[in-house]
Amino acid sequence: MEAADAGTTGAGNSSQAWLGDALPDVPLTKAQSRVVEVIARNPQLSSYADIAEIAQRADVNSSTVVRAAQHLGYRGWPDLQRELRSRYLVMISTEDTLTEHGEHRSPLHDALNHDIENLRLTLDSNTADDAEAAIAAMAAAKSITVVGIGSFAGPASVMAHLGATMGYPISLENRGGVHLASSTNTLGEGDVLVVINMWRSVRQIIVAAEAAKQAGATVIAISDMRRGRLAAVADHLLVVASEGISFFQSVTAANSLVYGLLAGMEAAHPERSRAAIRRTQQLWKDLDIYLD
Repeated sequence: MEAADAGTTGAGNSSQAWLGDALPDVPLTKAQSRVVEVIARNPQLSSYADIAEIAQRADVNSSTVVRAAQHLGYRGWPDLQRELRSRYLVMISTEDTLTEHGEHRSPLHDALNHDIENLRLTLDSNTADDAEAAIAAMAAAKSITVVGIGSFAGPASVMAHLGATMGYPISLENRGGVHLASSTNTLGEGDVLVVINMWRSVRQIIVAAEAAKQAGATVIAISDMRRGRLAAVADHLLVVASEGISFFQSVTAANSLVYGLLAGMEAAHPERSRAAIRRTQQLWKDLDIYLD
């Protein structure tokens, strides 16, 4: 089966529009090229089939599929399939997403089980060094601006709120247009812009990130795509799995990743963080916020 590997072709030769830049144009063996061909011609299949079916369609073994994924810049088949699925779900309509996910025996249990898988994929998609580098950038920042719109304002709000509770100079921007422009127009050397964007790429956010990067700011991206315009502008990229069980995306993995970053930020400045937390708790009492 692997005897026909002699010679190489480029990955870009058979790529179709739905893939975008997911598969870079790199030299591949003939067997790896057959894997790419199967992926490019079968969006739904490659997004959901197990590795054995992809291997069978390409007339290779499963290890060749893994090697092809790694040669294309991914950690393995699960990482590549997460990327493919993210792009496939962008390609189809929101209503078609409901059809794709089908009916649920128990929406609660299905959602929880699916998020368990999302968490596993997210854990496998990022190294400890990836996270530590992002934490170090935020720990050293003069200011941090966190941007997230729509559903993705959720994890952005968590990061900004708890980061400020620890005394970090951090702010939230969960709007677009003139508000986004005003909140990012002063970013430059020493500042950090954190962008949380999944599913469909929001043009305004990406343009703002590109402008901040050009002005000298450090860009941290939390995204469900390892490649694309946002990934290209990011100094630090953290990849999350975001597929939900209905027409909407899940932010569970993104929230968990944010909690991990926040824990690292606290550990980076423990004395300052604890002093700020004490002041915050005193303000809670002074403002009579809580019942107890």
